[in-house]
Amino acid sequence: MDIIKSIEHEQMKNKIPELKVGNTVKVHVRVKEGNRERIQIFEGIIIKVQGGGINKTFTVRRIASGVGVEKTFLVHSPAVEKVEVTRVGKARRAKLFYLRERLGKSAKTKERVGAKIETNEIVVKEDIATTEESAAEAPEEAPAVETETPVVEETVDTVTEKPTTEVKE
Repeated sequence: MDIIKSIEHEQMKNKIPELKVGNTVKVHVRVKEGNRERIQIFEGIIIKVQGGGINKTFTVRRIASGVGVEKTFLVHSPAVEKVEVTRVGKARRAKLFYLRERLGKSAKTKERVGAKIETNEIVVKEDIATTEESAAEAPEEAPAVETETPVVEETVDTVTEKPTTEVKE
């Protein structure tokens, strides 16, 4: 048994993003066509994660031309170049098979507020309830470049007794 584990350990990838059900991911897959090889991107929502170790798989679902397409990928497969998490979804179930009957906006998961995606690893802060709180926690913007404002002088014309404004630069 120790020999099998050592062979499996050699085949496993080092950097794997945290794959959770409900996340939207881009899977970069090597496709071989004849003697050419290219990378094709498959983007969709993870509806299922199963297995463990070298046999861990995840299923990604997307809508293409009005038809639902699901593909199952091995996490440690050499055909899978990389997996990018683009959006952290909020799911309360282990398997999202109910998305198969849905179309449009209802076929998406809610976004996890406050989640940050950093180089294939997900760091989740606490959920933020309102947008007002998230605006208060948002980093300050860079100060705007100051431009010279023209000086405006108001004077009263002595002959017509009407106020006049002059712009001095």
